[in-house]
Amino acid sequence: MANRNKSNKSILQENNSAKGISKMKMFFYWFIIPLLFALLLLLIIAQTLNVNVFEKAKELTGVGQTEVVTEDSKTDRLEERVVSLQAEIQQKEAEINQLQVEIENSAKSNEALLVEQQRLLDEIETLQREKTSTKQAYSEIVSTFEKMSAKAAAPVITKMSDAEALRILTSLKPDTVAKIYEKMTPEDAAKYTELMTE
Repeated sequence: MANRNKSNKSILQENNSAKGISKMKMFFYWFIIPLLFALLLLLIIAQTLNVNVFEKAKELTGVGQTEVVTEDSKTDRLEERVVSLQAEIQQKEAEINQLQVEIENSAKSNEALLVEQQRLLDEIETLQREKTSTKQAYSEIVSTFEKMSAKAAAPVITKMSDAEALRILTSLKPDTVAKIYEKMTPEDAAKYTELMTE
């Protein structure tokens, strides 16, 4: 019985492997052989018509095509390159010219500013000289009031504007101011004292 089962299994395996082989044979007979026959027939027809099938295949697929470069196409490319480079040069020259104009304008502006700066420096120097001379004149006036008697200085100060009188009184020594107040009327002395305390 065991031998019988073994022999049945081996028969089944042979049938299954035969079926697998028969399917491969079917595929080979039905598809591969007719395809090869059709290709052979097409090649024979193309040969009789003087058509190179391999060149046509290259043209259709674009594989292996080399660009045919003639002298005319080379010169056209070079001319295009020259034209583009000339346009680029012209653009760069225009930029250079624009920058030169900007530089010239800024130089003129700087020159104008330097002239204005020099004028202002001269004006400052003139004002400083005037201030120095005014200070010297004021110092001389204060010195004169210091030397004057209180009786002579009091009426002069009362005749001046309040600002000038206050300026002179604040510059005098306190002893001199006290003597001048003694010679003023009480109203004037009070007025100038009040102005000095503000």
